[in-house]
Amino acid sequence: MSRVFNFSPGPAVLPEPVLQQAKEAVWEYGDTGIGMLEMSHRSPAFAEIIETARQRIHRLLQLDDDQDVLFLHGGASTQFFMVPMNLLRGGRATYLDTGTWSAKAIKEANRFGTVDVPFSSAETKYDHVPTQEQIGALPEGTAYVHYTSNNTVAGTEYHYIPETGDAFLVCDASSDILSRPIDGSRYGILYAGAQKNMGPAGVAVVALRKSLLERCDPDLPTMLKYGTHVTKGSLFNTGNTFAIYVVERVAAWIEDLGGLEAVAEMNRAKADLLYGAIDASGFWAGKVHTGSRSLMNVTFTTGDADLDKTFVGAAAAAGFNGLKGHRSVGGLRASIYNAMPFEGVRGLVEYMAEFERTHG
Repeated sequence: MSRVFNFSPGPAVLPEPVLQQAKEAVWEYGDTGIGMLEMSHRSPAFAEIIETARQRIHRLLQLDDDQDVLFLHGGASTQFFMVPMNLLRGGRATYLDTGTWSAKAIKEANRFGTVDVPFSSAETKYDHVPTQEQIGALPEGTAYVHYTSNNTVAGTEYHYIPETGDAFLVCDASSDILSRPIDGSRYGILYAGAQKNMGPAGVAVVALRKSLLERCDPDLPTMLKYGTHVTKGSLFNTGNTFAIYVVERVAAWIEDLGGLEAVAEMNRAKADLLYGAIDASGFWAGKVHTGSRSLMNVTFTTGDADLDKTFVGAAAAAGFNGLKGHRSVGGLRASIYNAMPFEGVRGLVEYMAEFERTHG
């Protein structure tokens, strides 16, 4: 069977050159005589891989000398509690509620201090993100502001970095990291599960400002201290070596393309094509405010749940996989991450037109 176009929200499509490299590395990495799946995390070969991955991400995110790149277990969900466990410590933080994952982060943070939520779009089914004005002034004593830059379930995205004054900024960037240029130096903590846009499932990438370590709770389990992983270079325990290798290869692929400027241009072209088809039709309808539309996760619907279901099955048979909306919201969703080729989106748009002709 030939490969299909994979619109899954995660684990998601990976660049074909990276898949080919990974395929070969499973059998043997370079001339080591050892495959990536059996390589020691203490070996010189892996030490070079993880350091190269760290350097590539540092460059792509425009981090400064006070920021370190960590490769951790537990995905973004572990960061939901690891951030406040280390840095809230009974204090006050502001969280912006724009979707399923930000709501989960808020729930975890409430265990460790006072959480202010000045903005939530829950009542309108998370169909938009706030403007800077809607965030408003932060309460006195706010330690940090947390937001989710791209909301995979709802299909919304921030197209700016919030201003937070003296509070440091924390971002869950799981589904739009490395999709466009970003000034990573503006963040105290920037974290992402790899499985949506920069690698396979099993590793979370965390960009951490090292000067924050002095604020961290020293009386935590060893594995849950950020300081442990900074000191040990993410090698305190056995990490997901294969996933880290693939993240390094994806970062190299991005740099070879011309960096995040080139990637952003590709992503904008794909999103414009798909949203243009939706907007030009009386059959399809987008689900979020135009100004909050995600360039990574395009949510839409026919307006008929049964017809949406028919489309998902028919599209899969035609080679367009993973278009079912999240179970919590229904509808349709096309995830068009970095590695989704333009041809895949063009093919989907053509199929949508045919489906509209036969079912409209």
